[in-house]
Amino acid sequence: MAQTVVGVDIGNSTTEATAATIEPDGTVRFLGAALTSTTGIKGTTDNADGVAEAVARAFDAAGLRLAQLDVVLLNEATPVISGLAMETITETIITESTMIGHDPRTPGGRGLGVGVTVAFEELPRTPSGADIIVVIPKGVDFELAAHAINAACERGLKVTGAILGNDDAVLVVNRLAAVIPIIDEVSRIDAVPVGMLAAVEVAGPGQSIRTLSNAYGLATIFDLDAAATKVVSPVARALTGNRSAVVVRTPAGDVADRTIPVGSLALTGDRKRVAVDVSRGAVEIMAAVEMVSPLADVSGEAGTNTGGMIANVRQSMADLSGHALADVRIQDLLAVDTFVPQEVRGGVAGEVALENAVALAAMVRTRESGMRAVADAVRSRLRAAGADHVDVVVGGVEAEMAVLGALTTPGTDKPLVVLDLGGGSTDAATIEADGSIEAVHLAGAGDLVTRLIDAELGLGNVELAEEIKRFPLGKAESFFHVRLENGTVQFFEKPLPTTAFARVVTLGECAMNPIPTRHSMDRIRIVRRAAKERVFVVNALRALRAIAPGGDLRQIGFVVLLGGCALDFEIPELIADALAPYGIVCGTGNVRGTDGPRNAVATGLVASHAASPPAGASVGA
Repeated sequence: MAQTVVGVDIGNSTTEATAATIEPDGTVRFLGAALTSTTGIKGTTDNADGVAEAVARAFDAAGLRLAQLDVVLLNEATPVISGLAMETITETIITESTMIGHDPRTPGGRGLGVGVTVAFEELPRTPSGADIIVVIPKGVDFELAAHAINAACERGLKVTGAILGNDDAVLVVNRLAAVIPIIDEVSRIDAVPVGMLAAVEVAGPGQSIRTLSNAYGLATIFDLDAAATKVVSPVARALTGNRSAVVVRTPAGDVADRTIPVGSLALTGDRKRVAVDVSRGAVEIMAAVEMVSPLADVSGEAGTNTGGMIANVRQSMADLSGHALADVRIQDLLAVDTFVPQEVRGGVAGEVALENAVALAAMVRTRESGMRAVADAVRSRLRAAGADHVDVVVGGVEAEMAVLGALTTPGTDKPLVVLDLGGGSTDAATIEADGSIEAVHLAGAGDLVTRLIDAELGLGNVELAEEIKRFPLGKAESFFHVRLENGTVQFFEKPLPTTAFARVVTLGECAMNPIPTRHSMDRIRIVRRAAKERVFVVNALRALRAIAPGGDLRQIGFVVLLGGCALDFEIPELIADALAPYGIVCGTGNVRGTDGPRNAVATGLVASHAASPPAGASVGA
């Protein structure tokens, strides 16, 4: 009698299901497939709702009823927690408003003005002949401000620039007898010190400032020695790329660039234990991981940021799985160098500087697999939904099942190597002509890329970062056309939304979404591609070296890309370019000739069950 089964691949982001019937002679007939969002963290009992929904949808696509379901096959899902350690290595601290940088989007005038700051109400009483920069608080009308500056100039004062609390820079400049640089929208205008030497710089449209973003320019203006120039260099970096800026110096202030004690990681392997300082960066961390391979566990230095991150990973997994904290282990780690915008303390307008940081993705395992509990929860959930006699089986390891699914791609045969690119992990497996399979499971994939994009662009919006990762960019140059990131132009018959005009947008499948940031389209594209290279390309090479004979990539002939990230519009190209020097042919799989790179694991689970149903793995009654 034929058996009705569903193979289910629980991923970090999505859960995929494939329904099929298996005849007594082992013949498999695939009937339908479905894709849903994963509920909860992969490998925990919270997955049950997402699995039940995926199974129901797959049966609906196949035209079957849940009462006909015999067996559900689950992958051995290993939890991956990524991006939890975006630890900043350095931090710029500015005390007592020593240096105040600002980046308004609506400056007025042009040029560089240097002088002593003077409060607006003190302007009539300021002696003539001095070079001054006037500080105009909120509430002062632009007509009154312009009139007072013109009158001061007529008296012999040299007004070289102005700092405004209101959004009136252009209106004031248009009414002045001589053009001066003016910045506005300084939210904490009351915090700007008066009686101190200051500099205001405004660049022309489409240009960026040159003097205040140069450490030696600051040294020239404020007469700094070499030691002082070194410690104010973070201020210059914070202002790089801005169209306007103001810097004020107080003699009582102090600027320091200090190292935060991020701590060290202790990496334990089967035969070796190595400690590495996180502040040394991702290259040294990954070299240490390679040195102790295979990795057995990771611990962080107590009392440091790194120690707290590792402890949180363990505690989160222990809480979710119900295991004791001592039973939780970290079996793989991916470190990535990145930059994150850090607020410059002591500034008055939320100034930020890009600082070095290290992002970590950790793969967690427990002494006993939590998939038994997941299978039990799925069985209860499906029986409550009408699948009265369903049995739930933990069918196999993801990478091994992915190989079996990949073999249904037209044009493939043994030996074969696959790369399964998911949301939390990168898996690689090779199947030899005799059917033997070798696999490796590594931390870090699409979720970490999203977090890197979010952090480097300072978005504070993971959903938007996910869109930037998945879709190409454009710039709405008019209400009827968009210039794409490849330089071509797309025209529209209907006017674009007003929110998109003159903004960088993501070109999604259904709509374009404006990106609320001052970063240029080129900058966003560079960040997106760099994040994908630092995660997917690095992990692809790591995984393939782990399974290649003798670690020699030239021994691999063909690689098939699988998983949701293989559908990305540029990841397959980036990986193929990285593998080309080794003579490796790389392409995206097409599971069963219909599903593209999706459903490989679910399909492999069904194929494996049809070939040799696992004995003793059943959880059902």
